[in-house]
Amino acid sequence: MYPDQELRRLAVQKAGLQREIALRRAECMEAAANVTRPLEWLDKALAFWRKISPMVHLSAIPLGFLAKRALFPRFKVLGSIARWGPLVFGAVRGMSSLAKDSPKSR
Repeated sequence: MYPDQELRRLAVQKAGLQREIALRRAECMEAAANVTRPLEWLDKALAFWRKISPMVHLSAIPLGFLAKRALFPRFKVLGSIARWGPLVFGAVRGMSSLAKDSPKSR
C-alpha cells in the first residue's frame, strides 16, 4: 500500500486542514453571534411586552401619538397633505382632462 513517509505526510496535512476548519468554525460562530445580537434584544423586548398588562397595550397607542406630536411637530404637514391631497389631485386630473377635450387641442 502506502509507504510510511507518505502516510505521515498525509497525517500532517489532515491535521493542518482540521486546524483550519476549527478556526473557520470559530470565526463563523463569532460572526453569527454579532449578527444575532439585535435579534436577542428584540426577543427580550417582545417577551417584556407580553408580560405587561393588556391595559398598558391599549394605552400605548395614544401615548405614542402624543409623543410623536411632542417630538415631531413639523410633521403636521403630512396630515394636511393626506387630507387635501386627493381633492387637489382630482381637481388637477379634471382640469387636464378638460384641457384635452377643449376645441383648441383639436
